[in-house]
Amino acid sequence: MYDLVIENAKIIDGLGTPARNATVAVKGGRIAAIGQKLGDAKERIDASALVLAPGIIDLHTHFDAQLTWDPYATPASALGVTTAVIGNCGFTIAPCKPEDRDRTLRNLTHVEGMSLEALRAGVDWGFTSYPEYLDLLERKGVVPNVASFCGHSSVRTWVLGADAAKRAATRAEVAEMKHIVADALSAGAIGFATSTAEQHNGENGTPMPSRLADEYEMLELTAALGEARRGVFMLTKGMKTTVPWLEELAARNGRPVMIAAMFIDPNDPARVFQEFDEIEAARGRGRELWGQVGCFPLGMEFTIAHPYPLEALLAWRPAIEAEGSETYRRILADPSFRAAIKAEARTTGVPNRFSYHSFEHMTVKEVREKRHEPMLGKTVADLARAIAKDPFDWLLDFALDGEMAAMFDCKLFNTDEDNVRRLLRHPHAAIALSDAGAHLSFLCDAGFGLHLLGHWVRERGDLTLEEAVRAVTSRPAEAYRIEDRGRLVPGAWADLLLFDPSTVARGEKRRVNDLPAGASRMDTAAIGVHGVWVNGVRTVDAAGPIEGCGRPGKLLREFAV
Repeated sequence: MYDLVIENAKIIDGLGTPARNATVAVKGGRIAAIGQKLGDAKERIDASALVLAPGIIDLHTHFDAQLTWDPYATPASALGVTTAVIGNCGFTIAPCKPEDRDRTLRNLTHVEGMSLEALRAGVDWGFTSYPEYLDLLERKGVVPNVASFCGHSSVRTWVLGADAAKRAATRAEVAEMKHIVADALSAGAIGFATSTAEQHNGENGTPMPSRLADEYEMLELTAALGEARRGVFMLTKGMKTTVPWLEELAARNGRPVMIAAMFIDPNDPARVFQEFDEIEAARGRGRELWGQVGCFPLGMEFTIAHPYPLEALLAWRPAIEAEGSETYRRILADPSFRAAIKAEARTTGVPNRFSYHSFEHMTVKEVREKRHEPMLGKTVADLARAIAKDPFDWLLDFALDGEMAAMFDCKLFNTDEDNVRRLLRHPHAAIALSDAGAHLSFLCDAGFGLHLLGHWVRERGDLTLEEAVRAVTSRPAEAYRIEDRGRLVPGAWADLLLFDPSTVARGEKRRVNDLPAGASRMDTAAIGVHGVWVNGVRTVDAAGPIEGCGRPGKLLREFAV
């Protein structure tokens, strides 16, 4: 007898095979059979008019801290995600010595937009080493499956302490770091992740530790992957990191390289396609490079009190260090400070950075002063034009006029959907970049997979349903060597998503207060999702997450070569 039979579904197997009507049987957590008339089962579900597909694999999340108090990886599991990869950009909480814990959390608060109060109240520090962290997650249990990167900034902090964000490492320190990475891979890390991106700053604008690594350090730490003959190298790329150099790493180590974050930049829309041409050429030489892309405009809500997008501007650095003080207000009013940020924002050739183009997509969402309510819903560009003022001057004057905590909603990249379509259809693109678990005060893109199925398939028709499902299931599983997942075939793990193709989508953003210490976060609801199963256990029904579902997810430690 089967544990579960789902009847009359439209089956999309995740491999690009044309959809077909069939019945799926599950037993022992795996797909036991697919056919027309299957035998008895403990539970039968009629899925008429619904699509049954593999669950979504989210390659780019930051649930490292949250999973120690929230096994559901909220809200990802409710949004069809059955496998989440954590530790991206190298921003992890393990390994971590007790004396470095608060420094680590303060950096996460800044670089990943997390509540410091929530982190201090919620993180379970029942570990110090990276293997102990994996053991903790496995012992506590998880709802979705989880795979974890070993993170460069945490490894660097373990070895260099307070110097991690100040200087290059010595050869002896690099050797110690490499040993930690090798141990992490042996313990079950899916790979090694880092960032060279200029906007990745920790507390007081200090660069995240990985940004202080020199070429020798990068070569040695990534060599641990080649020597272990396992693992993916994931990097969020800064201006000075080139695709040809990343190809060199792939050639040296024989391991896949995942490059984030590849957006359509309004300052230079051709650049991302040039980089994909370089990826294509590298693939032709046998080097496995991938470009990580998003299926939505990268946007976020923010205030001038903590203006995350503006902090990518080098000229904004003096303001970062003064945030929250009277000095901060004086800096924002300083004509020389304003002149510097205006000049930098006009500079061409600098990727993925706030610019004058951004003001056209930046709207006033909330105000503190009643007299400013007529400005709600209007763009900063239009408001500035109306009074013949530079948009930066308008923005900073508005903040200083009682609106430091006013909320803005800004779409930064991927605003040209015809160009985004080209990225989504590229054979070497990995659709991800949800940042789930991070930037909780600013955004919630955890529903990227549902958005792909609804907006890009049903509304725009740029992808077939089969193509879209493959893009977020078997393709990421293959790139990251995750075996027996991301495909709906007999023998595979029963990670399943049941949805209505006529309505599937991500809902409107909303703010909720369910983090530790009562901190708030951005959330979005699933639309058209009728069920999610992880290893054969139902975790979500049409009403949302199932409280009594247990913790059926697995901490993934074994990966294909």
